[in-house]
Amino acid sequence: MRKSAAIIFAFIISQFQAQQGAYYQQAAKYKMDIDVNAEKFTYQGKQTLEYTNNSPDELNVVYFHLYWNAFKPNSMMDQRVASQGKNGDGRLQKDGISRLASIPKDQEGAQNIHWIKQNGKDLKFEVQETIMKVYLAEPIKPNSTTTFTMDWDAVIPMQIRRSGRNNREGVDMTMTQWYPKIAEYDYDGWATFDYLGREFHAPFSDFDVTIKINKDYVVGAGGILENPTEVKGYDANAKIKTEKDKKVVWKWTAKNILDFAWSADRDYSVESFNVPEGPKVYLVYQKNDKTKAWGESQPYITKYFQIMNAHFGKYVYPTYAFIQGGDGGMEYGMCTMILGEAKSVKDLMGLMAHEGAHSWYQQMLATNESVRPWMDEGFTSYAEGYTMYQLFPEDLPNPFVERLDAYRNFVKKGIEEPAVWLGDHHDNGTSYTYASYVKGELYLVQLGYIMGEQNLAETLKQYYDLWSMKHPSDRDFLHIAQKVSGMDLKWFHNYWINTTKTIDYGIKDVKYDAKSTTITLVNNGQVPMPIDFGVMTTDKKVVTYQIPMNMTHTWKEKDIYGEFKTMPYWPWTQKEYTLTIPYTKSQLSVLGIDFSQRIADVNMENNFVEVK
Repeated sequence: MRKSAAIIFAFIISQFQAQQGAYYQQAAKYKMDIDVNAEKFTYQGKQTLEYTNNSPDELNVVYFHLYWNAFKPNSMMDQRVASQGKNGDGRLQKDGISRLASIPKDQEGAQNIHWIKQNGKDLKFEVQETIMKVYLAEPIKPNSTTTFTMDWDAVIPMQIRRSGRNNREGVDMTMTQWYPKIAEYDYDGWATFDYLGREFHAPFSDFDVTIKINKDYVVGAGGILENPTEVKGYDANAKIKTEKDKKVVWKWTAKNILDFAWSADRDYSVESFNVPEGPKVYLVYQKNDKTKAWGESQPYITKYFQIMNAHFGKYVYPTYAFIQGGDGGMEYGMCTMILGEAKSVKDLMGLMAHEGAHSWYQQMLATNESVRPWMDEGFTSYAEGYTMYQLFPEDLPNPFVERLDAYRNFVKKGIEEPAVWLGDHHDNGTSYTYASYVKGELYLVQLGYIMGEQNLAETLKQYYDLWSMKHPSDRDFLHIAQKVSGMDLKWFHNYWINTTKTIDYGIKDVKYDAKSTTITLVNNGQVPMPIDFGVMTTDKKVVTYQIPMNMTHTWKEKDIYGEFKTMPYWPWTQKEYTLTIPYTKSQLSVLGIDFSQRIADVNMENNFVEVK
């Protein structure tokens, strides 16, 4: 009896462990009917949502995001901005005073839920500011689907951040994070972070959306316009189909995206063109003297998508829209909302390159950007730098020199915060930017230096192949990087993401002998790294000596910056390292740490010696 019980118990434990390790992701299908009152900046919404629970867990509650409830005085977003003062996001405050505090009552954001039902049964719900908790009439069992119906109305807020009416560039309505959106559920539970102005997370979903709006409006959106011949702007031969109330119905669909966003303005122009091997690109913007750069952007956008497809994985959706939304830039499913009034095509493309790259690092590779913003913003910034360097070549040793210099200057301020922090929980707006955008970007730059650029490129491709259209974590990415390189990289991940410790190597001493030169290097920092030590001879020959760092256990074998000779490793506990090279003083011109200028060393003053 005891033996049988033990066998049963062992089987249960093994099944639990197997389920614990199995990957799953939830799925949703939205059908929405929206009726917009453009004069009052309100709309009525009806929604049917089919939600599939692919998890092994039985769900007794679900959660929805009601993002627009943040845009009002004394909201949690307002309180957070007020508490940060001048350290907060400059777009949310002016001179340390929250811009949300002065939103007039009739311009506050609101999503008023009239009712919600599950399979026709009324449900109890609680609105906790930007989160709605819904108590289910019947549990959603594993591998089953339930249907929610919902009726609501909304007030389009004054645009403070990303969403809203009448923005500074004169766009009437920017409709982002505008509908009750079901939260993501995964192994970590419900992703129910309050909206305080940062990032988002959601399950992959299908959308069928009809938008009824005044006939004078042009709508830009992320998705497929199903009736271009019945609406304004998309077909030269269109016959506008106007209803009795002088409104037009726009029909949009999209499959397997994270969210559906749209924008509406009476002055929008629409241009489109096809990138070879996809996608079809739409430019939706106000065509005037301030937006001339949009007319010059087509060849750059075409090359941009070709570079992204080749290096980071193929864009899977049929269309992509760049839409003048009026507030910075923010990525959504199959589109982005960006500022339109750029000074030059290069400035415009910098914004397009960043937001477009979010289609890879936030949409197709859908990490939880509220939890790991450095994987979202950082990897996107890396792709931006990589593509812009090819679109607008500069006389720099690599695309990331300027970002490395900015990081060095920022570190001197002493306000750095770890990249591991949750996006909305950084205390300083600039510190959030460097933790998420810069440290995330330099994470990949440092990996390229450690493992070699060819291995980094292969890692990025395998990451896309294995995890596109899923929700990967940093552990998933690191697993691939270690597999491709053969290196142990956990030490680097811990130092760079979980701490604010810095890299600081230097040349301590150089001794010239009759037939050789001996160099003593010193580690003055807290983050150990392998060292590529370069020598330039008087006849302009460059020789590189790779000094591995023992914790990788496998050494870099190749790099795009030339061949190198591998030296004995440098134990990470050892303060100094000495190497002797077969060159005399008269044969040497320059000695230095990392001629490629990729290492994020915070003090470059002692990294090079000019031999005189």
